[in-house]
Amino acid sequence: MVRLCCCVIVLSGLSFLGIRPVFAADPAFRIESSPGKLQMSWGEQPLATYVFDDRVVGRPYFRDVRTLDGTPVTRNHPPREGVDATDHATMHPGIWLAFGDLSGADFWRNKARVEHDGFVEQPRADGSRASFTVRNRYRSGDDTLCTEVCQHRLLRHPTGWILTYESTFTGEQPFAFGDQEEMGLGVRVAAPLRVKDGKGEILNSRDQRNEKNAWGQTADWCDYRSELNGQRVGLLLMPDPNNFRPCWFHARDYGFVAANPFGRKAFTRGEHSRVEIKPGESFRLGFGVLVHGTPADQPFEAQVAYQDFVKRLKD
Repeated sequence: MVRLCCCVIVLSGLSFLGIRPVFAADPAFRIESSPGKLQMSWGEQPLATYVFDDRVVGRPYFRDVRTLDGTPVTRNHPPREGVDATDHATMHPGIWLAFGDLSGADFWRNKARVEHDGFVEQPRADGSRASFTVRNRYRSGDDTLCTEVCQHRLLRHPTGWILTYESTFTGEQPFAFGDQEEMGLGVRVAAPLRVKDGKGEILNSRDQRNEKNAWGQTADWCDYRSELNGQRVGLLLMPDPNNFRPCWFHARDYGFVAANPFGRKAFTRGEHSRVEIKPGESFRLGFGVLVHGTPADQPFEAQVAYQDFVKRLKD
C-alpha cells in the first residue's frame, strides 16, 4: 500500500507540471527503406508499401494498403488466383497516379516508363505525421517528356489515415495531358469491398451510388467502402479543390475508381481536352486518399472527412 501511494503522488506531481505519464509506447508512423521500396507502418502494423523500382509495372505505386487495424483495402499485388479478380494485373497495383496520354505516350498501360530519379526529401516520420518527396522522370523511349516532383504525406485521422499526393510537373520541352478515361489517381480495392459479387458500395459527394449512377460524374469525393467484421472500411478519394479542374470519377463495380480531371470528352462527349504545359511553366495536381475504418454501428461522415482534408492542405 505504501508503494502504491508513493506512485500516485509522483504521477499526480507530473500531471501538475503538465507532463503526461506514458505507460507504453504510443503508436506512431514508421517508414523503413529497402531496395526499390519503402515500407510504411503504424507502430508494428504494416500500412502500405511504396514501390518505386518495378521492371514490370513501369511507374511508382502503393500496394498492400491496410487500415490501422490491418484490414486490407486494396487488391493483393500481384493478384492471387482464387482470391482476387486477375484482370489488369500490372495496371491496377493498388494506389497510383498515371496517364494514358501524356504527349501521346501511354504510362497507364506501362507502354512508357516513370523512372525514379531520387528523393528530394528523405523519408521521415514524427508521431502522427510522415512524409517523403520524390523526383520522377516520365520517359518515352530515350526521351524525357517531363519531370515530376511529388510530395507524399501520411497523416493520422480520427477514422484512419490519409495518404496525399502533391505533384508538380515541369519540362524542358512542351508537353501535354490528353483526354482519356485512364488518367489521374487510380485505386483498385480488395475483393470484399467490390460492388460486384462483394458487399461494397460506391458513394460520391452528390449522393450518387455505384457505377450506374456515379460513373463519369464530377464530385468533391468518392468513397469505395464496405462493412467487414463489424467495421465500415474503405478508401475515400479526395481531389484537391485547388486543382485546375474538378475530377470526373471513373468508377466501376468490379473494384476500381479513378479521379480524373482530364477526360472531358471521354466522360461527357464534350470538347476534347488537351492541357498543354510550356517550357518554364509548372503544372500542379493534388489528391488525398483516406484509408478509413470505423465501427459499423457508428456513422462515417465522408463530407466531414473531406472538409478536414481541405483544412489540412493549408497546414
